[in-house]
Amino acid sequence: MVISRKNIFAILLLALHQRTAAFAPSSLSRPVAVKTRCPPLSVEIDGIEFEDESDIDSPPAENYLVSVGELDDEDDLDGIEDDGVLPEWYQSAQRLEALRKEHRRHDKDTGSPEFQVAGMTERISYLTKHLRANPKDFSTRRGLVALVNKRRRLLNYLYRINPEKYASVISSLGIRHKSPGRVTDRAEKYSRYPGQKAVKKHLMKKK
Repeated sequence: MVISRKNIFAILLLALHQRTAAFAPSSLSRPVAVKTRCPPLSVEIDGIEFEDESDIDSPPAENYLVSVGELDDEDDLDGIEDDGVLPEWYQSAQRLEALRKEHRRHDKDTGSPEFQVAGMTERISYLTKHLRANPKDFSTRRGLVALVNKRRRLLNYLYRINPEKYASVISSLGIRHKSPGRVTDRAEKYSRYPGQKAVKKHLMKKK
């Protein structure tokens, strides 16, 4: 049997076509997004009977702890406790604001010695009351001591620059402060103490 070149070339092309078709992805394996439109359902609710909420058994009114009307009638005032007395921290904040307004030099004054001393004085009194109720609060005691020392230094500075203002501040705030005096020399400092007793003769060392 003699096969011509044309037949051999046709057979090779057919085999090559079948081989490439075998490796090609199948159309069945590809995901196909099917878009379906569902028409809205028409439901008739004329024949359905709903349960009346008034028919539901509810517990009697005396079983409730708080009624709705009692919550609406309460006065929501900031800083007022249940007993109607303002808390101590709120009263201290009000006094602090009043003292600062009283002793400031102008409306925007926030750093003058009088302004700082007035605020520190109220803060010191508040912390003193706190420590009387909580004597083991040592961190607050440490802060109180530092605050007292800072106020003392400010008062010393105010005494040097303006003695009249210093006197009015300590009198209005009721501060017990000893005004600083001038530095004395050694002889003047120890002159008020009695001299040393004379050494007895029998205790003196013989030369």
